[in-house]
Amino acid sequence: ELDLFDIISFDAELGKTLQELRVLVERKRFLESTCGKDQLEVADLRFRGAPIEDLCLDFTLPGFPDYILKEGEQNTIVNIHNLEEYVSLVVDATVKSGIMKQVEAFRSGFSQVFDISSLQIFSPQELDYLICGRQEIWEAESLVDNIKFDHGFTAKSPAIINLLEIMSEFTPDQQHAFCQFVTGASRLPTGGLAALSPKLTIVRKHPSSGVSTLNTSGVTDAADDDLPSVMTCANYLKLPPYSTKEVMRKKLLYAILEGRGSFDLS
Repeated sequence: ELDLFDIISFDAELGKTLQELRVLVERKRFLESTCGKDQLEVADLRFRGAPIEDLCLDFTLPGFPDYILKEGEQNTIVNIHNLEEYVSLVVDATVKSGIMKQVEAFRSGFSQVFDISSLQIFSPQELDYLICGRQEIWEAESLVDNIKFDHGFTAKSPAIINLLEIMSEFTPDQQHAFCQFVTGASRLPTGGLAALSPKLTIVRKHPSSGVSTLNTSGVTDAADDDLPSVMTCANYLKLPPYSTKEVMRKKLLYAILEGRGSFDLS
């Protein structure tokens, strides 16, 4: 059965916060068992240095103000005394009864293709890999074999060399964000980048200023004001020929991290 500690696997920020709140709940229990009715130490419990009330939490699901955790109590402010109930309700809504309809829909869909009992031969980790793919270790040497370069770029273009080095230095979160930006999905299919269809393609994006004079390295600072753009339906990354690797890293991270949820025409 899923519990609080599973949440961090798909929502790291919420999972970490709930675990910290759970520690406060356990600390409160301990103080009450040892200090009796003396509530001074309990009232002094803090979350990252602040009273629970200062978090301005109420009995709605974090990020979903219309999802009421406890009917009639949606405007009740969470404090140290009702924190345990709040954490329990958030966990229930996130990985237990709150997702029951969705889980049953998945079961029904799978059952139309094959007997759901067939999945029992797989561990949860194996199912996760089959359905969602596996986190890859990206290395510049292997990346070049699974990416197509076109329209002004080759595997030896300075901008491409910089890009592959940057990709190989991504953290897992940055890797997920890059995949989301380029393909529309935060995880690659089973088989990784090599299995992506259409193949990830990187092309040269001309500077918006209209000036495209290159230096001897094949790069230009005229592109340094532009951001990369994509066509997610074709796994197509349009990359300006930035003047340096650091400029490229800054612009790429800005696009993949700050542009989440945006849909614009380029």
